[in-house]
Amino acid sequence: MVYVKTLKTRAYFKRFQVKFKRRRQGKTDYRARIRLINQDKNKYNTPKYRFVVRFDVTAQIISASIAGDLVLAAAYAHELPRYGLEVGLTNYAAAYCTGLLLARRVLKTLEMDEEYEGNVEGALDGGLDIPHSDKRFAGFSKDDKQLDAEMLMEDEPEKYQTHFSEYIKRGIEPDDMEGLYKKVHAAIRADPTMVKSAKEPPKEHKRYNLRKLTYEERKARLIERLNALNERAQDDADEDEDDDE
Repeated sequence: MVYVKTLKTRAYFKRFQVKFKRRRQGKTDYRARIRLINQDKNKYNTPKYRFVVRFDVTAQIISASIAGDLVLAAAYAHELPRYGLEVGLTNYAAAYCTGLLLARRVLKTLEMDEEYEGNVEGALDGGLDIPHSDKRFAGFSKDDKQLDAEMLMEDEPEKYQTHFSEYIKRGIEPDDMEGLYKKVHAAIRADPTMVKSAKEPPKEHKRYNLRKLTYEERKARLIERLNALNERAQDDADEDEDDDE
């Protein structure tokens, strides 16, 4: 007779805990999150801020508390048309502009924008240390190890037409890109404040569930149904009399 050892007993399944939903979905690495939000005990509940970026581009400065995450400030790529950037709102350059907007917005909110001007020559305009590399940009050659956007236009015209179709429609050439983004950066620095949406609230709110009736409405509805039943019963009785005749 062969005996098989039970590895996962009933006691094991009683103690089994389901992982958090965002962990099951692969959205949050909670081990990394703990390292980001854990604060030293001698800091006496001082907020520990972290820079969060999501695509389509959302950038936030967040601190953790027992009650939940607290957002100090946020910036979104859909705000960039206000600063002159109407295309490519999900690419690396747009992410950089969104990060710049958030950095300047936070400093202005804290009234520190004049004290911390940042690097105005280009790379890290907002004054935040955000590592970046040209290797991820379209047109980077692994062989030559350099970025050349015109090389993509000459060697792979079909890919260039597909990748930059919206820029081509607006007549934006590779040589115009630097000037375009410099203007956007300057506009962001000039006024990083958030503007409330001008959209009017809907006049009628859509309901996807039935509205709860009041007592008077339920009473009137019941009376209406009873009257309808009585009328139907009376009609049936009249038909039976006609058939008997």
